[in-house]
Amino acid sequence: MCGRYTLTTSVRSLADILQAIEVDLPGVQPHFNIPPSAQVLAVRRLPGHEGRQLVPLQWGLIPAWAKDPAIGNRLINARAETAPDKPSFRDAFRRRRCLVLADSFFEWKKQGGKKEPYLLRLRDSRPLAFAGLWERWQSPDERAVETCTILTTEANELVRPLHNRMPAILEPGDYERWLDPGLQDKEKLVPLLHPFPAEKMTAYPVSQLVNDPRHDDAKCLEPSEKDEAAPATETQQLLF
Repeated sequence: MCGRYTLTTSVRSLADILQAIEVDLPGVQPHFNIPPSAQVLAVRRLPGHEGRQLVPLQWGLIPAWAKDPAIGNRLINARAETAPDKPSFRDAFRRRRCLVLADSFFEWKKQGGKKEPYLLRLRDSRPLAFAGLWERWQSPDERAVETCTILTTEANELVRPLHNRMPAILEPGDYERWLDPGLQDKEKLVPLLHPFPAEKMTAYPVSQLVNDPRHDDAKCLEPSEKDEAAPATETQQLLF
């Protein structure tokens, strides 16, 4: 699964890398420990609109038919194998796909009675694009709430010692197909959702500070004392 991640790359850099237009992004800050229900950044394409939009979405998908928005707390992830046919995600999979943007993500390894957090990122430190789905829910007071979920797939060799699932990370060459709102054939989409090559990623243990989402600073990225030989991460340009 994917339950916590980071995003510190600047909005301008993300817009350039993803060739997207910024939409409603005032005062965005860097985040080193993003938890479910937080506002996150995503890229999407809308039918009838030119180009890609870089937009904020709430993490935890609320289906359009939901009576209680609390369902979003349980829908932060969707299994790639079942999402195309599952009622909570089926319509979004066909019509509302997105890229959820990150620099790295966290996973936990069981060590005795404890869980030790690890940070995972790409070796070249470029931003990650998780395959995601987005939805628009209408609240009783007619307020539109836009939410998202992150698709997961089987873990690769690097992630497997930590967890049996990992976020479905897309290659740049697959972005356009995934975002195309006119493409609704799951047979052409599901093959994009495979484990990312382990040799393109790196992982190292980090501080227990990550266990508490209230800790949201660069210390969350530092190697733990157990791994003094691990290289320090290069913190990318901060958001604003």
